[in-house]
Amino acid sequence: MQSFRTEIENPVVEKDIIELEKKIRQFKEGKVDEERFRSLRLARGVYGQRQPGVQMIRIKLPYGKVTTNQLLRICDVSDEFSTGRLHITTRQDIQIHYVDLERTPELWAQLEKDDVTLREACGNTVRNVTASETAGIDLEEPFDVSPYAHAVFQYFLRNPIGQEMGRKFKVSFSASDADTGLSYMHDLGFIAKIENGVKGFKVMLAGGLGSQPRHADELYSFLPSDQIIPLMEQVIRVFDRYGERKSRAKARMKFLLKDIGLDAFKELLEQEKTAVPHQTYPIDAESYPKVNIAQPKIPTVEIKETLAYELWKSTNVIPQKQDGYVAIGIKVLLGDFYTDKARQLAHLVKEYAAGELRLSLRQNILIPYVKEELVPYFYQELEKLGFVEAGYNKALDITACPGTDTCNLGIASSTGIAAELERVIKAEYPSYINNPDVVIKISGCMNACGQHNMAHIGFQGMSVRTKDKLVAPALQVLLGGGNHGNGNGTFADKVVKVPSKRGPQALRLILDDYEANGQGKSFDAYYAEKGQLYFYDFLKELTDVDNLTAEDFIDWGNTEKYKKEIGVGECAGVIVDLVATLFFESQEKIDNATEALEQGKWAASIYYSYQSMVNSAKALLTSEKTKVNTHNSIIKDFDALFVATNRIDFEGGFSDLVLQLNQNEPTETFAKSYLEDAKKVLAKLEAFRNLELQEA
Repeated sequence: MQSFRTEIENPVVEKDIIELEKKIRQFKEGKVDEERFRSLRLARGVYGQRQPGVQMIRIKLPYGKVTTNQLLRICDVSDEFSTGRLHITTRQDIQIHYVDLERTPELWAQLEKDDVTLREACGNTVRNVTASETAGIDLEEPFDVSPYAHAVFQYFLRNPIGQEMGRKFKVSFSASDADTGLSYMHDLGFIAKIENGVKGFKVMLAGGLGSQPRHADELYSFLPSDQIIPLMEQVIRVFDRYGERKSRAKARMKFLLKDIGLDAFKELLEQEKTAVPHQTYPIDAESYPKVNIAQPKIPTVEIKETLAYELWKSTNVIPQKQDGYVAIGIKVLLGDFYTDKARQLAHLVKEYAAGELRLSLRQNILIPYVKEELVPYFYQELEKLGFVEAGYNKALDITACPGTDTCNLGIASSTGIAAELERVIKAEYPSYINNPDVVIKISGCMNACGQHNMAHIGFQGMSVRTKDKLVAPALQVLLGGGNHGNGNGTFADKVVKVPSKRGPQALRLILDDYEANGQGKSFDAYYAEKGQLYFYDFLKELTDVDNLTAEDFIDWGNTEKYKKEIGVGECAGVIVDLVATLFFESQEKIDNATEALEQGKWAASIYYSYQSMVNSAKALLTSEKTKVNTHNSIIKDFDALFVATNRIDFEGGFSDLVLQLNQNEPTETFAKSYLEDAKKVLAKLEAFRNLELQEA
């Protein structure tokens, strides 16, 4: 491992990678608990997959921006460590699969040579910050949100307040009121606005998908841009302290808002203001890297298939606000493309555009800053790569998660049915190749990684059981979701569940009815008019499982009989900690606090000290078999069980000691005294535990 360490110039990154290598070694030697190790590797983008013994690696690409050099680096890594396949996710990441765990530190080190990280791509962290792929070129945008999304990414990367939350935390930026960043389904969603000449954002709070989707609340109709990072820090601090930790199904922010309400949440935000290190945080958008557009000679091109070219132009060429330039959309089937084509694409974009691409929430690729005169040349070159399929961001462009291909949680194939539905649309409904009013999305399970429950037409992987107790793959059909813009959206209704092999027929019935009766309405407007029961009535014939054939027991894209296999989910698994492990982690946090203090990072040091004290209290509560669902309950229950009963003495109470955190500004003086408090808490609680064990 030593051979690659010295090549990393950033000491913070080097420390991260060395720590991952160390933990892998300790895990292999049996010195680290499996559940604890899972938490650590997830926070470093290393994710277990359905196939045993190999890992999925999630590469974090903030707001989907990837330079051509970065894409070439990712290709090199995929070829060396994986299979050469690149998968674009619905959060603008790239995933590669079948990676050996022990090689992940070296893989990460290779990526960092071009400033690409794995850090916090998975786990209970601030996940990839997403944004409209048209940010910076959007005709309707009041300003480019890219610098603001990038600033948020940088500020919260490795920030101690977001390392061990109860669940993941998702953030989006929308370039305009069209809300293509889908703010209403994020923990925090920002929509660009200008008021009285001031740049800022409409702020949406606590949205989410999953099995219980929740529409985000409007937190601010307008918040100046220099307030978004302080606000987000307050929100994360509240979520970290009051959010559920034990029950994974209730641990997202949307459940905290559901439990306490928006007004109570706002009061908690107010309580955190003093502790936040920056009351304003101006973001210097002017310092954001300027676009460097290539100035090549315009090649002469002769288009042979003019009809195909014109269709492609009508669906895949996007106007941009800069005169003389357009963006080109590449429709990527299921988000999968391969390194041989990706390398050629990178060279094309570097030599003839601006040296960058944007990955989209719909698993596609956008090439900005293409000179209008170069469009025929790009078509010619992209055609050689198989990248000129018409229908970018149209009905034909179906979103799907990996499903049972690689995911532990997959119940039914999402990629297989997606490919079949695209085939049906091309063959039987060609007008939908150019139809932006119908959005189709598919997830392999209820967790909605394919965003099925916010689509006009959604499918969710499930299973059905016959009277003879035979199990077949199935699809829940959901209808009526949609993005209405400016933070408003509708979640789809569950209409029927059908065997998977009848999914195409369900789509046919839905589209045939819409064609016959829609009368020019958008699909979501038509669904709202007709209602759930109307669609149920003509789809229910597909739900009968008494007449299944042998073919119905084989899922799309498979040749073997279906077998329902659900593994352990890793999106943000809850950790089951032993008392000794918790005390060990408390000491680690004190070490982190000490290091941060030495570096002059007062706020970081204070938060590590806070985490250490809560962790120490959690250790003793765990030994008492007391619930440790939230940080807030840990603090209160420790006072009730140990301090109020005089088992452990804390003058003034444990709560007052710990919650100095939000009563003091993050100064050097307070950071030093609070660290000493954390050391005393750990020493006192460990001594109490050791005495208990001796007397047991």
